[in-house]
Amino acid sequence: MASSDLEQLCSHVNEKIGNIKKTLSLRSCGQQPALKTILNKLGDEIIVVNELLNKLESEIQYQEQTNSSLKELCKALEEDYKDVEHLMGNIPSHLPQVIAPQNSVKGSDLDPEEPVKVEEPAPVKKPPKEQRSIKEMAFITCDEFDGVPVYMKSRLTYCQINYVIKEINKAVISKYKILHQPKKSMNSVARNLYHRFIDEETKDTKGHYFIVEADIKEFTTLKVDKKFHMLLSILRHCRRLSEVRGGGLTRYVIT
Repeated sequence: MASSDLEQLCSHVNEKIGNIKKTLSLRSCGQQPALKTILNKLGDEIIVVNELLNKLESEIQYQEQTNSSLKELCKALEEDYKDVEHLMGNIPSHLPQVIAPQNSVKGSDLDPEEPVKVEEPAPVKKPPKEQRSIKEMAFITCDEFDGVPVYMKSRLTYCQINYVIKEINKAVISKYKILHQPKKSMNSVARNLYHRFIDEETKDTKGHYFIVEADIKEFTTLKVDKKFHMLLSILRHCRRLSEVRGGGLTRYVIT
């Protein structure tokens, strides 16, 4: 064995021995009453820091959701502003005069020599086809939020819960618009979703509006995680939805 290899081996062994000595010294320090108190305080501080990090993470997620909602609102306002600009730029130079109906003209105002023009009645328009209304989940009130047990709310806020309700309503509307759409007008994507929706229905969901986790992922930006399921438990507590299970699938029924 070369001398350089032997030196490296000795150095490695000495390093391991040094690490063992440090570990034993720290272990003995932990048994001393004064140092033990300091270590316990450090442990408590670590727990507090961990809780603060969790709160910070929740706040960041809430701000991201709020930012996304504000972007959607800004986009909608921009479209409305463009419509208003278009209307302002296309105001007609004159408006058609309103012709008084025949029965509102007095006899003294009529010229006996001028033939009276009889207006033909406007054709009766067919009433528009009745649109099916889609049931949406009502938002949580402040009183209802205050009545939710603390262990269920955890660090969730009133705004976070109603934001999730808004997104669930978006998923419900998107789903049932496809179900109410004529099949001939569907593209391939809508047709595939339509068949999935039909396959997920059961006798217990007949006549009710419901969604599944796949609809949440398809139509919203919500993350289906532990926090989302905590929110669902609050919505069940407030009787906003119920669950129908079967076939390895959980259906969230709007109540």
